Amino acid sequence: MENQDYHATMMVSQTANEVFTAINSVPKWWTEKLEGSSGKLNDVFTVDFGDTNFVTHKLIEVIPGKKIVWLVTDCYLSWFTDKTEWKNTKMVFEIAATGNQTQIDFTHIGLLPDLECFDICRKGWDQYVKDSLFKLITEGKGQPQKKVQ
Repeated sequence: MENQDYHATMMVSQTANEVFTAINSVPKWWTEKLEGSSGKLNDVFTVDFGDTNFVTHKLIEVIPGKKIVWLVTDCYLSWFTDKTEWKNTKMVFEIAATGNQTQIDFTHIGLLPDLECFDICRKGWDQYVKDSLFKLITEGKGQPQKKVQ
């Protein structure tokens, strides 16, 4: 059976190390509302979606220039019936040099079509990974969710 976890692939001209650095710069492409650190093994960070909504991640695998894995250790997403639907899912970034380009494969393991959040979360990842992260890598400036004071 085909893997149905959310998946996105991008090709860029930047090096694997530049891609790795950009992915770890979460506030520059996903949300400026981040607490904690997102750069090295065992770092923990929480993204804040306003009100009581949040997702906490732990970096469980970090191979510079090659791979980053975040485990969702806690979350509360009030707009879904199962407020903790993302808990124990993983976000995996695999980076590979191919010729003079770098391929980025992003998979949200556990984000499956039968989950309530799949359609809206797919659209969100498309925006933040395929658009904002891509722009951060290729143009030096992403389009993260802004931090409201």
